[in-house]
Amino acid sequence: MNRDVETMSLNKKESSSNVELSQGNAAELPAIASPLNDQQLGQLQQTVSSLSSQQLAWVSGYFWGLAQNQPAAAAGPINQAVAAVVAKPAGKLTIIFASQTGNAKGVAEELEQEAKAQGITVELFDAGDYKGKNLAKETHVIIVASTNGEGEAPDNAIELHEFLQSKKAPKLPNLKYGVIGLGDSSYEFFCQTGKDFDTYLSKLGATAFIERVDCDVDYEASAKEWRINALDIVKEDLSSGAEAEVVQLPVGQAAPEHSPYNKQNPYTATLLTSQKITGRDSGKDVRHIEIDLDGSGISYQPGDALGVWYENSAELVNALLAKVGLSGIESVDVDGESLSIYSALLSKYEITTSNPQLVTKYAELSGSKKLQKLVEDKDKLREYAGNTQVIDVLAEKKTKLSAEQLIGLLRRLTPRLYSIASAQSEVEDEVHLTVGVVEYQQGEESRFGGASSYLSHRLEEGGEVKVFIENNNNFKLPKDDNAPVIMIGPGTGIAPFRSFIQERDNRDAEGKNWLFFGDRTFTQDFLYQVEWQKYLKSGLLTHLDVAFSRDQHEKVYVQHRILEKGELVWHWIEQGAYLYVCGDATRMAKDVHQALIQVAKQYGKLTKEQAEEFINNLRKEKRYQRDVY
Repeated sequence: MNRDVETMSLNKKESSSNVELSQGNAAELPAIASPLNDQQLGQLQQTVSSLSSQQLAWVSGYFWGLAQNQPAAAAGPINQAVAAVVAKPAGKLTIIFASQTGNAKGVAEELEQEAKAQGITVELFDAGDYKGKNLAKETHVIIVASTNGEGEAPDNAIELHEFLQSKKAPKLPNLKYGVIGLGDSSYEFFCQTGKDFDTYLSKLGATAFIERVDCDVDYEASAKEWRINALDIVKEDLSSGAEAEVVQLPVGQAAPEHSPYNKQNPYTATLLTSQKITGRDSGKDVRHIEIDLDGSGISYQPGDALGVWYENSAELVNALLAKVGLSGIESVDVDGESLSIYSALLSKYEITTSNPQLVTKYAELSGSKKLQKLVEDKDKLREYAGNTQVIDVLAEKKTKLSAEQLIGLLRRLTPRLYSIASAQSEVEDEVHLTVGVVEYQQGEESRFGGASSYLSHRLEEGGEVKVFIENNNNFKLPKDDNAPVIMIGPGTGIAPFRSFIQERDNRDAEGKNWLFFGDRTFTQDFLYQVEWQKYLKSGLLTHLDVAFSRDQHEKVYVQHRILEKGELVWHWIEQGAYLYVCGDATRMAKDVHQALIQVAKQYGKLTKEQAEEFINNLRKEKRYQRDVY
């Protein structure tokens, strides 16, 4: 199963250390030694307990300066001074990432490392581990936020997102903040979560120290430039405060081990198998892919994704060049390197999937009246761009372009992410994928997906493929092996559940397992049928409910099966079951979500509002997890 690029969580607990005063603890000062009353002394002790020696020295001078300008008998200025220190906490940078599939976390981690390199005191938090009320104690915060689904906050940020809209959110007059939004401009709610955090913090009185940036799928360059500018400002702001201190992980919490291989440094693996697993008469071509990781040291967990870097089709490159009147030998500059336009299109740019920006730019360059009319209607523009490949946009009006104009239309090539369909406890040094091949007719010509056709057709078994793991801590099996699990995955959404069941089998997990699977027909499209029937026969799979939409007159989908078995589904939920949904976000995930609300309403005897709140709380508790695209 493939989905948009964007993983998850580096957990750090907030740590604090008590600072000892030079002649013992302030609490040990005898009352006779202080001209303050008990309340004033208590305020002072509370304030200084969290200050470093340099900060204490500054406070000492601050108080001395106040004393020189105020009547000796006046107690008010001491209270004011204490209040001023309390209101202005010690300066540091806090980075919070709201991430669904990994990009936001990656940007946040890069930002953390860059801040440390500049000597800035910094802490990094997964949004799910950060308490919103602590924003009142911060001086500088940067939020790196991706957007999930149709403008929704990622699962790990739901609580923080809701908290900042609630009456419990504190006023933040002393907070300076910055926001990086990550998203895909092909979608209507582009970078909506980043925009939300910007709005919420501003309404609470916080001040943006740098303008928010909304990054598209090829975000690396714009995110890097923003990080440089943001850290320059933060460093200057904090330069008059305490010297930077290295933030230590809490005692007993080891830093996570990182693979040397990542998006920027992928592992060159070998394709072992590319096997079609749909029937010969199926309308779909779905492949079971096996990739060899032997010797890489790469590890992964069920629920993670595999990032695949691919090369474009040489045939498509030549067709694009012919469309715009280029020979292919023209030179272009890519990241400071001079390449032929042919080489650049082959491995550096996205030349299959279109997007609204490309259509808009080409409408201007070509003067196409059809495209210019589309540009005026954003909904129609998104629909057209989402269903039309680059070469067919260029075909709307034949126009000669320079090499620079052509690459100016295109996004940079980004890896495709596929949900992993195997458990390492089962397959050891391999990783398996379930890939739906994108293929359709455009007039008399065939159109193919970039990555899916690479894995299924252009890459031969034994060939090399560059890959990396994207951890997904928002889609994980329960730690309790006795917990029941309900898996809902039509089509290639079955992929992670194959890894789930393999893992539970190898762990001898006692918890019950229930799979809802759907596709077009039983005979042609029942993916991994033999495996699921084996698990059902052994008892590892407690229930298997299938919905084949075209095997009867009326269409039947997984949400219908959920409603049919609603009473038992509710019983499992009451027993502590975890719910997992994988697949299409546009329709299936919404329909399943509504079915679960209906189950809660009908069998839990809840109102619609109570049922919606109940299902939403399951998400917050990580008992309802979704991997949708």
